This record gives sequence, C-alpha cells and structure tokens, in this order.
Amino acid sequence: MGATRIAALWAVLCSASGLAVAEPQSVPHRPPPGYELVFSDEFDVDGLPDPARWAYDIHRNPIGWYNQERQYYSKGRLENSRIENGVLVIEARAETLSSESVPDYGGQKFTSARLFTQGKASWTYGFFEIRARVPCVVGSWPAIWMLPEDPNVVWPEGGEIDIMEHVGFAPEEINQTIHTRTFNFSKGSQKTSIFKIDGACDEMHRYQLLWTPDHIAMAVDDEPRFLFKKVRKDRARWPFDQPMHILLNVAVGGVWGGQRGIEEEAFPARMEVDYVRVYQRPDPKDKR
Repeated sequence: MGATRIAALWAVLCSASGLAVAEPQSVPHRPPPGYELVFSDEFDVDGLPDPARWAYDIHRNPIGWYNQERQYYSKGRLENSRIENGVLVIEARAETLSSESVPDYGGQKFTSARLFTQGKASWTYGFFEIRARVPCVVGSWPAIWMLPEDPNVVWPEGGEIDIMEHVGFAPEEINQTIHTRTFNFSKGSQKTSIFKIDGACDEMHRYQLLWTPDHIAMAVDDEPRFLFKKVRKDRARWPFDQPMHILLNVAVGGVWGGQRGIEEEAFPARMEVDYVRVYQRPDPKDKR
C-alpha cells in the first residue's frame, strides 16, 4: 500500500475515531481527543523497572527461546534492564552465566531482558505511544509489541500486534505488523509495513498504535504507516477483541534477527525507552 493511500485511509479513520491528524513533531505526545491516560511509565526513578508495572518473561530460559533466538532473559538484573538518566535501558550482552548463579540458565551465550505488563495491566482498544531508540548492532532484534493477556491462548490464535520491530542487519528499517491465525509469518501471510526511519538508531521516535473494534492503525511520529481493517466477524482474521499486554525486549539472533549472523564483538546492544503511555476513552460503550 502506497504512502499516499495510507495517509488517505488514516485521515478517514482518524476522523471517525476522533484522532487529530498532525504534522510529525508538531504536537508532541498528544493523545486522540476524548481519550484519557490510563497507564504510563516515564522511567524517572533510577534502578530496576517498577515491579508494580512490569514483570519479567523468563519461562523459556531452560529450554531456549522461540525462533531459535540465542539469549537468556534475566529477571531483576541491572546489567540487562535498568532505568538511568530518565530512560529504560534493555541491554543485550555477550556473556555467559552459570546455573549456580541462575538456576534456570540454559547455556546461552547472550543475556538480555524481556519485560511485560502481563498480570499488571492489559487493555482492549486504545491509543498506545512508546518513545524509543533502537540498536543497529547486527544480530540484535528489539521489539515493542502486544500479546493476549490470557496465558492459555496459543499463538497465533489470539493475535499479535507489533508496534515496532527492528533487526540490526537492516539499520533504521522499521516493521509494523499484525499476526493472526490467517495472517502470520509461519504462512508468510502476515500483514506488515516496512519502511525506513532516519535516525532510528541515534534518536528517540514515537511508535504509535490506534486500536479500535474496527481497525488497527500504526504510525511513527504521527506519520501513518500501517492500516489493518476488520472486514467481518472472523476470529481467524480478527481476534483483536480481547485484553492484550505490552512487551519490550531485545532478542539476539534467531531465524530473522540472525539471518546475517551476530556481530558479537559489537555488543552490548541496547534499546532505550523514554516512556510508555496508554490512553482509552472513559466510556467503554463508546466504540469510536
């Protein structure tokens, strides 16, 4: 879909949803009119991430992570996840640990962190904005994304929303994607938008999602980049009517991130997150 077409569709949807269309950077941090802030983390207290907002996903450490990824995801380890100078740092490091120090260690040669709000906060519909800077180290695979809150929902039945994905071998190339039972990468049918963002590895950018009962629209710095519409009631195509939570992580290697190897000597690779903000309409019956 061409940029002009995306922009035209975004304008129509924004008008229907009450989202004002603005020039990039002209009105920083402005949510859609009528939406209220329901969750935020400004990362303004140094140390470990706030345990009231964030948990650590570590369940696959002993047996290895999905997609043939190479990292061990730590829990409460400052080397991999910390707040410093007003930003959350998620840092992937080339290092080995030991099962004596971390009982769930699976022998990985890299460490990192995978933070999520599961069990802390989840949402159905809303406007999401995450301001972040990504690494461009070959072998790194940072992501800002969403999965169903219900842990019993098996992927891809409940859908996946990728607000931002980036692989280090394609510097500054951003991916915004959705996966469902009908549309997913295992079939090569995922719905995605791929585009360059100058300075993605050097500067902070605002990665945005507008999720309503009828469509998913994504943008960067207010510039429309992705649109997926619900065309009929079909859970295989549109399972996005249930609570979902946010994930922030930096993976290493894998079937995508490791396609051109891992530049081990260039690590550590860090994603920095300035804030995470979620807005919703106060009236749950208001479906705009």
